[in-house]
Amino acid sequence: MGMVISRLKMLFARKEMRILMVGLDAAGKTTILYKLKLGEIVTTIPTIGFNVETVEYKNVSFTVWDVGGQDKIRPLWRHYFQNTHGLIFVVDSNDRERIGEAKDELHRMLSEDELREAVLLVFANKQDLPNAMSVSEVTDKLGLHSLRQRRWYIQAACATSGQGLYEGLDWLSSNVSAKARYKPSQLPQFRRSSFLASLFLLNYIIQ
Repeated sequence: MGMVISRLKMLFARKEMRILMVGLDAAGKTTILYKLKLGEIVTTIPTIGFNVETVEYKNVSFTVWDVGGQDKIRPLWRHYFQNTHGLIFVVDSNDRERIGEAKDELHRMLSEDELREAVLLVFANKQDLPNAMSVSEVTDKLGLHSLRQRRWYIQAACATSGQGLYEGLDWLSSNVSAKARYKPSQLPQFRRSSFLASLFLLNYIIQ
């Protein structure tokens, strides 16, 4: 009886997942974050440093870190890799000129040892635009089929309408392994390191 109760608790217990959301500047990361958090569109400016919000969905509590994507900021993404369970990479499907740059940044990140266990969700954002690349085209241009040692999924999305966003969260919640759940004691340490990284970043940009 005790074992049955224990298994039921595990089944219905709230999961906690730490998600890192990155991508090139103007891909729509912050719009996605606050659409998920508030259910509405907010006016955004280019993110310098990071935004962090907790998104409650079904029985999962996602702590989502949205890190700025400007070229000066990207070398500091690695300060946010620790304890990451899932990586959301946001692509502007309408930005054909920089899709190669997006591919390079994605594969550079995935080569980092701290992200070797993280699953990958790609949001092919801005699908509402008439000249947007299809999901299959984005998949090819990002070289996703070459990622044979990693669980990945690409979801067509429109941040402004919310299309595809919760389907992406469904995939994340199903594919982040139970062993990856972090302990509450891990979070403050990460917050401090991220805060220091952001201070360093601000000083770097000012200089």
